[in-house]
Amino acid sequence: MAGAGRLWLSVFVQAGVLLAFPAYPAAKPSDADLRFAEGYLEKFYGFKPQASRHKRVAGFGSEGFPAKLKEMQHFFGLVESRELDQMTLATMTKGRDGLSDAEQFGETMRWRSRTLTYRFSNYHPKMKPSQTHRVFKAAWRLWAKVTPLKFRRRIRRDADIEISFNNKDHEDGAPFDGKGGILAHAFLPGPGIGGDVHFDAEEDWTINTTTGYNLFAAAVHEFGHALGLSHSSDPGAVMFPAYNFASHAKIQLSFQDVKDVQELYGESSVKLEKPPPKTPEKCDPGLSFDAVTGLQQEVVFFKDRFMWRMHADFEEIGITFISSLWSDIPAHVDAVYEDITSHTMVFFKGSQYWKVKSLEVKDGYPRNISDFGFPSRIKSVDAALYFQEHRVSVFFTGRECWRYDEEKQQMMAGYPKLITDEWPGVPSPIDAAIAYEGLVYFFLGNLQLEFDLNLRRVTNEMLANTWLRCRKKHDQHGHRRS
Repeated sequence: MAGAGRLWLSVFVQAGVLLAFPAYPAAKPSDADLRFAEGYLEKFYGFKPQASRHKRVAGFGSEGFPAKLKEMQHFFGLVESRELDQMTLATMTKGRDGLSDAEQFGETMRWRSRTLTYRFSNYHPKMKPSQTHRVFKAAWRLWAKVTPLKFRRRIRRDADIEISFNNKDHEDGAPFDGKGGILAHAFLPGPGIGGDVHFDAEEDWTINTTTGYNLFAAAVHEFGHALGLSHSSDPGAVMFPAYNFASHAKIQLSFQDVKDVQELYGESSVKLEKPPPKTPEKCDPGLSFDAVTGLQQEVVFFKDRFMWRMHADFEEIGITFISSLWSDIPAHVDAVYEDITSHTMVFFKGSQYWKVKSLEVKDGYPRNISDFGFPSRIKSVDAALYFQEHRVSVFFTGRECWRYDEEKQQMMAGYPKLITDEWPGVPSPIDAAIAYEGLVYFFLGNLQLEFDLNLRRVTNEMLANTWLRCRKKHDQHGHRRS
């Protein structure tokens, strides 16, 4: 990455809203899809398509195509299926940059001055300058809070960093492509064009995220590049290429973002009120979950704004954003269950719940959990179970559990009951629960209890993340109960 002329065409890939692992065979990709994917891998992953005297061999007929496809899936935290599935294709078609993901870079550039100036060459035609000033000032503030850097706006004089909104070819060697595709790009620190940040003027930029692209989120990411940061492999980082535009997401620098920028510029003299958030690691023996649920043939584990999707056919279990599948569901959910009969997902957070069908929140939601018949003293749900054969859901709140008849849409008589009476050997409160292959698993902190419904007792205890294929590392921490 030597020289200020190196251009970062910043990635903002919104993970596709796609079906979960299907209970029916997925449609095969069309020839057009295969050729598109071939071109994508050729441009960004160094794929070299085969050619003959008569025609090019597209897609899976091309030598090395599955391996390059897996490389791309690994980079974006997708299931490494080596197949052009719906999620992989949707990720390819989202807005991204023109920089090769396979290219390696050398030493990162940085500014020598600790006071940097910026100015606007122009503004977005549909946004007031005063709004733009506030958005960008807030974006700079995130980086200034964790470093000794100060940022000053200039009006007429030249500045270190020029910010502009541009259409198509704007004479920097990297033309924009209209709506979608490439959203913005930035240059590494240095003289001349170094550090400059350009936004595509044809995008629907907005100061919120109900419609269009959030300018604040884009600015924070782009300014990271203007300071000399490359893309991060941490999916929770602002500098991760597949950035999250979810409407409910709070844009903040992650532990990795802070670490990376402080390696360039040092720490701020003012200490943060609280440490920046760390992306959870699936094999951390201390890992706990907010919620766990079935999803067709998968098991999904929720933590903060992330989730892991487990299926026997998945070679890797990668972390991704909750919003990559459910764009309107908030982070830090309390409980989730799948009503398999009605093909509905039910999410709980605080006193609210959401019903989701075909990955879209149903009209009229969120609603209050009192709809289920909870008394006013119940302010949230800790965990939820669903039993398909009886169409009964079980809710856990503090020391109590409740049974809910999904057919009659009402609480069953005689409830609530104490968890210790209904589920002998299971302490309370619990974090999450799931019924799976005839057993029930209760998650409490970094542990899980296996409960045999026929024996009505706990039969096994192990680490919570055992499902995420961390068993080899942690077998010594679990033990069998007789």
